[in-house]
Amino acid sequence: MSTRLKRLYKITQTMLSYGLDEIIPAHWLPWSVRLGRHLLFWIPNQHKQQPAGVRLRLALESLGPVWVKFGQMLSTRRDLLPPDIANELAVLQDKVKAFDGQQAQRLIEKALELENIHDVFDDFMVQPLASASIAQVHTATLKHGDDAGTEVVIKVIRPDIRPTIDADLRLMETLASVLARHLPDGRRLKPREVVKEYRKTLIDELDLLREAANAIQLKRNFADSKLLYIPTVFSDYSRPNVMVMERIDGIPVSDVDTLMAMGVDMKKLAERGVEVFFTQVFRDSFFHADMHPGNIFVSRQHPDDPQYLGIDFGIVGTLNREDKRYLAENFLAFFNRDYRKVAELHIDSGWVPKHVNVEEFESAIRTVCEPIFNKPLAEISFGNVLVNLFNTARRFEMEVQPQLVLLQKTLLYVEGLGRTLYPQLDLWKTAKPFLERWMHEQLGWRAVIRSVKENAPFWAEKLPEMPTLLYDYLNTQRHQADYQQRMMLQLAEQQRQHAQQVWWGMITAAMLVSTTLLVVAKVAWFYPAATGAAALVSAWLSWRRKRSS
Repeated sequence: MSTRLKRLYKITQTMLSYGLDEIIPAHWLPWSVRLGRHLLFWIPNQHKQQPAGVRLRLALESLGPVWVKFGQMLSTRRDLLPPDIANELAVLQDKVKAFDGQQAQRLIEKALELENIHDVFDDFMVQPLASASIAQVHTATLKHGDDAGTEVVIKVIRPDIRPTIDADLRLMETLASVLARHLPDGRRLKPREVVKEYRKTLIDELDLLREAANAIQLKRNFADSKLLYIPTVFSDYSRPNVMVMERIDGIPVSDVDTLMAMGVDMKKLAERGVEVFFTQVFRDSFFHADMHPGNIFVSRQHPDDPQYLGIDFGIVGTLNREDKRYLAENFLAFFNRDYRKVAELHIDSGWVPKHVNVEEFESAIRTVCEPIFNKPLAEISFGNVLVNLFNTARRFEMEVQPQLVLLQKTLLYVEGLGRTLYPQLDLWKTAKPFLERWMHEQLGWRAVIRSVKENAPFWAEKLPEMPTLLYDYLNTQRHQADYQQRMMLQLAEQQRQHAQQVWWGMITAAMLVSTTLLVVAKVAWFYPAATGAAALVSAWLSWRRKRSS
């Protein structure tokens, strides 16, 4: 706990020393926060001369990778931030302060068990090509084998980064537990589950062997594709903290001026960005979940038929079949403005409680979504839509789904990318045909053929065993029928014996009551004696029935 408190104090100290409290208007802050700022009077703003965007960027850089990642996500939301702040945060995408290049070389040599880095690589550049929050990259040329002469980049994890990440994640988990306990919406928002999902994705980024596997999978998914090119990974030279990958020559997707000067078809480029996203999600169920502009480039070849180049595959998302089906049906219903269907899908999936009035929920969704149709992307803000949907969710007790957090973040990246490249992009017109085609493939005759192909090896293996399996099944069913018949006879006999026991018990009770009444009436002695004897006999018979059962 003391470590978490120290880290919390460090975060607070950093934010105050960079004057981040002054960025937010004072009247937006609750009185408790304003009072806390006055009590921490010994932490002054030490960077008053710097613009707000620079202060925010420097503060996030100094706090470490967890916060840099947050800044990267914010940098794509230019509709929600002032231009100066958005421009500064964009620097976090690939221009984070580098660590010493000689130290990086030693880390590479140790990971690959080399006496000298020049044993494997020529032209190794000590000065890093780019530096990000988790790792930095250096350029080199492969020296041996069939790939000799290939220009590569070597990605190396920052040294001693894990303790800082663990400390921040522990602090986030503590804060999430507090929020889950004390916020009215704590249970619905699932802060602990969201932080747990974030922990998994962030820790995965620290394993470059996992990233290499992700890159290989994505490259296989987009083999010979005009939409997206994934560089080749050289697995023989990759380790948990080092990865070697083909160097690409592309234009940063954020460099719009250069793209336009080269004559790139910006409309097609923006539309292909949307297609890449939906292809990864719905066709492959495996998508690049860190698509900020620092990780996306455009090929210099064929500007009239542009192709994306992707890097940095540390964060990927996956969806199961139910999630895909649910999302596709929601998107199609949304594009068709069938808000009743959207409301019913939410309730059927269990994301919204069954007791919610579907008509009211439909009306609320229509109120949020209807105004954004028939507008180009330049006039639409998914940020504002998500805020309104969030408020709607609170009204109807809709729960946050942690498994979709990465998808939501990626969708925001795609929006930011489309807004930068071609603000007039009609997102709905671009995405709807793709989703309709995908749904037809899932439900039509193509789905049947694909299912047969996918399961052919299984049936080919099981077909010779079918006669034996059928015989075993029929034999088991026969024994099962005999067993059930015996059990039914046994149950009937037990019920008969129980009925007799109840009968004799009732006679015993009646005889006892009669004996009592006769004694009270002071009749001749042999009458109560007879009924008492009858009560004893019936009680004995009831006891015997009970023992025999």
